[in-house]
Amino acid sequence: MSDKKDSPAEARTAHQWLKSVSEKLDNDPALIQELTGDLLDLTRDVAHGPSRPAAPLTAFLVGYAAGRNTSDAAGVRAEIAKVNEHLDDWSQES
Repeated sequence: MSDKKDSPAEARTAHQWLKSVSEKLDNDPALIQELTGDLLDLTRDVAHGPSRPAAPLTAFLVGYAAGRNTSDAAGVRAEIAKVNEHLDDWSQES
């Protein structure tokens, strides 16, 4: 695993981008700000586990499921928890 950290400028640009996209999609920018760490952890675990190319698509699936089932951070975290459990099962099966 890499210990590389984004520079402050890169982090600032990422936050600006995510805020802009959230607004464009009529989403509350505070939601992505609150969930950024959880989603980055999830995509990291998928990328270093089952499949690197599947990491962003897994994040999409979590978002899609959350959109069907909930609209708050707790609901999104519940969907992330389901995927994390599946990751554990996947690791044991492989």
